Amino acid sequence: MKPADRPPVSSGSRRGFLAASVMGGFSAGVRADASDMAAATMDELARVADQPVLDVSFVDRPVRIASIELLRVGRIFLVRTRTTDGAEAVTVPHPARMTVAYPIFLNLVAPWFIGRDARDLERLLWEVYRHSSNYKLQGLTLWICVAAVEMSLLELMGQVAQRPLADFFGGTLRREIPVYVASGNRGNAPESEVDHLRRLAAESGVRALKYRVGGRMSRSADSLPGRSEALIPAVREAFGDRFTLYVDANSSYDAREGIRIGRMLEAYDYGFFEEPCEFDDLWSTKQVADRLCMPVAGGEQEFSMHRWRWMIANRGVDIVQPDLHYGGGMIRAAKVARMAATAGLQVVPHMSGGGLGYLEVVQFASWTSNIGDFMEFKGNTALPVTCLTSSLKCEQGVVHCPSGPGFGVTLDESWVRQARPIDQDR
Repeated sequence: MKPADRPPVSSGSRRGFLAASVMGGFSAGVRADASDMAAATMDELARVADQPVLDVSFVDRPVRIASIELLRVGRIFLVRTRTTDGAEAVTVPHPARMTVAYPIFLNLVAPWFIGRDARDLERLLWEVYRHSSNYKLQGLTLWICVAAVEMSLLELMGQVAQRPLADFFGGTLRREIPVYVASGNRGNAPESEVDHLRRLAAESGVRALKYRVGGRMSRSADSLPGRSEALIPAVREAFGDRFTLYVDANSSYDAREGIRIGRMLEAYDYGFFEEPCEFDDLWSTKQVADRLCMPVAGGEQEFSMHRWRWMIANRGVDIVQPDLHYGGGMIRAAKVARMAATAGLQVVPHMSGGGLGYLEVVQFASWTSNIGDFMEFKGNTALPVTCLTSSLKCEQGVVHCPSGPGFGVTLDESWVRQARPIDQDR
């Protein structure tokens, strides 16, 4: 459908969906005036963030941590955690980032948890942040290491209590998780990208896709001249009006160019515009969001709870995208989601790729009340896992969330035995 054939999109300012969309899903391009939306002050959001997230009432005995090891098999890191009474869990931290972050994990994060009760995990996240001035390292590298320990301890408690992960976060709300697949291409010709997207859709059965526009941290330059302007209508034409389409700019634009590209996306009824401006330029991103009549998404590289509060209270984005590793784990992401829900916003967690990231996103979506319409699914990795309650595959655009203890999967024991410990002095 050409822009002239579409219902007109309001050229007025602000914002792309009603507070009621949290419960029923939003319709891209249908915006309400800001006065019609749920509002939340910084103080209100601080109170929400301070409320406990983790329910450990059913873990009926101490889960005291005896050891936390970082292992490696091939290019994959593993975290093996053991309790003083012999319980054990093996989980997969962020594969790529742990390659550079492991000294912080080994020297500043993991040792601090030894001897402590995993049931105190939520409080311990703040204490490890304070420990040995770790807060001076505030950033993705620190929080990836904290997330690695957090997920290992969640798995450990799930195994000890024989309870699924969702029970720690209030219980399962849904098991069938609709997903989208994303193209990682940038710089290829528009017609090649359209063909690639067709293959992704055919292989997965999804009804939602995301692809990349702009040049990636490129100060408004495109990866190829005119590529984005050609792709926006071409992809819509290729997939029709029943497909949900998203784009990710990966910090490509200044506010002016972000608004210009956003207007094109509105004309072709795109579902959201991800990270239009440099990720730490919250103010330019807000300018884009204020001027568009479609949802702007962002926050994948955000690790500061204070900045999250600012973004949510000031409507810097319409859809929050905490990364479950970059932001410090499931508990901190759940706090972001709760703040967003208070302000009438949806959450679509970012998946930074690799490991068991696809499983973590599906689990998070299973218990989060204000979850978005589709979660990102980057496909199954080659990790040898078994699952008795899910195929872990995208089937007709849906992934079934596992329901077994912890994360609901088991890593192959013979493969884990091949892993070797990483030394602090390495």
